[in-house]
Amino acid sequence: MTIVRLGYVAMSMELKNASPSKTMTFAAFQKIADREAAIRKLERIALTNLENTHRLLKHNAFSEVHFYRMTSRLIPLANHEAILDWDYMKPLKEKLSEIGDFASKHNMRLDFHPDHFVVLNTSDLEVLKNSLKTLKMHYLLLKGMKIDPTHRCVLHVGGNYNDTEQSLERFIENWMDVPRGIQKMIMLENDDTSFTLDDTLYLCEKLGIPLVFDYHHHLAHHQNINWEENWDRVVATWKDSTLPIKMHISSPKSETEYRHHSNYVDVNMFFNFLNEIKGTVPEIHCMIEAKKKDEALFTLMEEIRHRDDVEIIDGSSFSLK
Repeated sequence: MTIVRLGYVAMSMELKNASPSKTMTFAAFQKIADREAAIRKLERIALTNLENTHRLLKHNAFSEVHFYRMTSRLIPLANHEAILDWDYMKPLKEKLSEIGDFASKHNMRLDFHPDHFVVLNTSDLEVLKNSLKTLKMHYLLLKGMKIDPTHRCVLHVGGNYNDTEQSLERFIENWMDVPRGIQKMIMLENDDTSFTLDDTLYLCEKLGIPLVFDYHHHLAHHQNINWEENWDRVVATWKDSTLPIKMHISSPKSETEYRHHSNYVDVNMFFNFLNEIKGTVPEIHCMIEAKKKDEALFTLMEEIRHRDDVEIIDGSSFSLK
């Protein structure tokens, strides 16, 4: 038997006025004559984002959703070169602790997926430095929530730079400069244009990194369409993790825009995957990457309820018969 738990990304379509990604541009920051007042405003925005994150977790608990990806935009202008003296963690300490306590009480898996500008296989030392700075912020946020940062941050391999082999080797070289605590935080995902499942497996197996399999990305970009042949290897990358294996699920917007995510998840496409992996793992957590966020999750669960090859556990979980 395999238990399947669904999650969603960052925003709720049902909970109003709860954006966890409110921001402030540096241009707006500069327009505030009193620098301390400008920093206090940044802190108020960050606290609003954390309060809305807490509201989203309460919404998840009520809806029996146990898996949630937090936005990486919780703290506006964090690590901006002009305000590196700002200790953004200090005013957030109490709220971060509340969020972590709530997630722990309700047995929620929380994680991050930093933006595309976090690139570990870059040849530009400044880009690498800024990437590590951003990853450190994620590490500190998780620690502030009293969440073990291990395997909580999924990344793409990075840029291809028109040379897949060299780009993979550069990732390995740069990995040696990544602090151990941040290394342990990272999972890698196959993408839809540059690095296939085979490419990503190469790195994950060599460096001991869990692989987050993105089924939609694989269908859009692969060397070998038969991902099932490598599934045991994907599972093995999670052997040292205390967390259940994680994957991403989404559906193409259309045949002509195949790489773009649809509003919802095609239940038949999803079960094409699930029927192949049934029984291979005791539990799998599936992050829905769909435009309609939690609405896509609830819609998918409603369709799944009508199937006779599952047993419903709760609002976001089921087992495969």
